[in-house]
Amino acid sequence: MPLNDSPVLPAELELFQHIESSLYTAVLSDALDELGIRDRAMRERLRPLDPDSVFAGRARTILCMDVHYIAKEPYRKEIEALDSLLPGEVAVVATGNSTRNAPWGELLSTAAVARGARGAVVDGLVRDVKKILALRFPVFAAGVKPVDSRGRGEVVDYNVPVECGGVLVSPGDLIVADFDGVISIPSNAVEEVVRLATVKATRENSSRAELMKGAYLRDVYAKYGVL
Repeated sequence: MPLNDSPVLPAELELFQHIESSLYTAVLSDALDELGIRDRAMRERLRPLDPDSVFAGRARTILCMDVHYIAKEPYRKEIEALDSLLPGEVAVVATGNSTRNAPWGELLSTAAVARGARGAVVDGLVRDVKKILALRFPVFAAGVKPVDSRGRGEVVDYNVPVECGGVLVSPGDLIVADFDGVISIPSNAVEEVVRLATVKATRENSSRAELMKGAYLRDVYAKYGVL
C-alpha cells in the first residue's frame, strides 16, 4: 500500500503558495545548511522546460527502471501511480539516470493537472515538450527525447523512498523548484526551514534596498549578516 494517502490540507496549500511567492530555492537551501541538513539540492542537470517555472508541493514519488522487453501490461503501474496523485503534490520520478527511457510526456502532464498536482521533477528524459508547455504545467527534467517508455522502461513502484537527482526523497517531503534548481526538504524539517528562510529573505530584501542606495557591502553585511 502507498505510504502517504492523506490529503493535502488547506494550511499546506497556503504554505506552498507562500513559498512560491515569497521564497526561493537558494534561501531555502541556506536554511537547510543552517540546520545541518546539507546536500538536499538535486543535481544541476535537472532544468525547467519553462524558465519561469516555480512550484512547491508534497512529494509523490514514482520509481522507474529500464527494461529491454515489452511486458504484457507495460503501463499498468504507471497509470496507477498517476491516478494516485493528490492535489498539492509534486510527481518525483526516479529513473536511475536513464537515457534510454522518456517516462513523462503530454498525457501524464494532463493527468497530473487533472489531479491537482503542482509540478513534476523527472530525473531522466521527457517528450512532448511543446504540448506540456501549452498546458502550463511546470516540469523539470534532465533532457528531452522523443521515445515511448514501452519496451524501454517501466514504473515498478510509487510512494516509496527514491533517489532523484542525487537526493533521497521520501513520500511527503517538500519539493521546491525554480530556475536555480530543485530542493527536497524532509517533511519533519519543513516548518523550521521555512521560518529560517523567511527571516533570511527579509534580511536580504533590506540589504538589497540599502545596496541600491549606494551603501557599501561591508556595512550592509555587518548590519544584516547575509550575502
